[in-house]
Amino acid sequence: MPATVPPPSALADTLLARLPVVYGAAADPERAAGMRAYMKDIAPFLGLASPTRRELSREVLQGTPRPTEADLTAVALRCWELPEREYAYFAVDLLRRHVRRLSSGFLPVARHLITTVPWWDTVDALASHVVGGLVAADPKLTAAMDAWIDDPDLWVARTALLHQLRHKEATDTERLFAYCLRQAAHPDFFIRKAIGWSLREYAKTDADAVRSFVAVHRDVLAPLSVREALKNAGP
Repeated sequence: MPATVPPPSALADTLLARLPVVYGAAADPERAAGMRAYMKDIAPFLGLASPTRRELSREVLQGTPRPTEADLTAVALRCWELPEREYAYFAVDLLRRHVRRLSSGFLPVARHLITTVPWWDTVDALASHVVGGLVAADPKLTAAMDAWIDDPDLWVARTALLHQLRHKEATDTERLFAYCLRQAAHPDFFIRKAIGWSLREYAKTDADAVRSFVAVHRDVLAPLSVREALKNAGP
């Protein structure tokens, strides 16, 4: 079955029947307009503040069984088909919560989610929590990340840069630094920011390594990347 086709799932049927009712009843059109503008008109919104949305999500999930990978795949793909952005947030939260239920075979689904109506709000969470979790569980997936870092889709490349964001001492430092150099000349803000963010986060684990890396490669790194990288590492 193609990665973009939701598999059969009774749990997904239940959740997708509940979601529009529960979320829709709490919609706030005025807040929705502001959220849509803040997100650069990437998608329509219902206008649910994060605390409200999470409380409503608990109501939607009440009494449901622990999801399988097929359930998670079906829920995510079907949520992505709905126009309002909060449904994608519901799916991302569910994937994060149950990432250990996912196998390496979920990676094509993750890529579909990353590249469909892409923006930082969904991509960054998928990168650091879902893709990062998949790679940590199956190191063979680093080969896919080695391909993603050179992908012409900037959101795929950003995911490769950010997938180790939560790995701390388990970070593959050589790969992290190599990825930053591979994309150092990229003209897009979101790639340059991701380079700096990935280095800044790793500096919490090894500030000396980040300072040394930036000192050696400052001439090729964008000023934005350097500023971000050194926020936790010092000059």
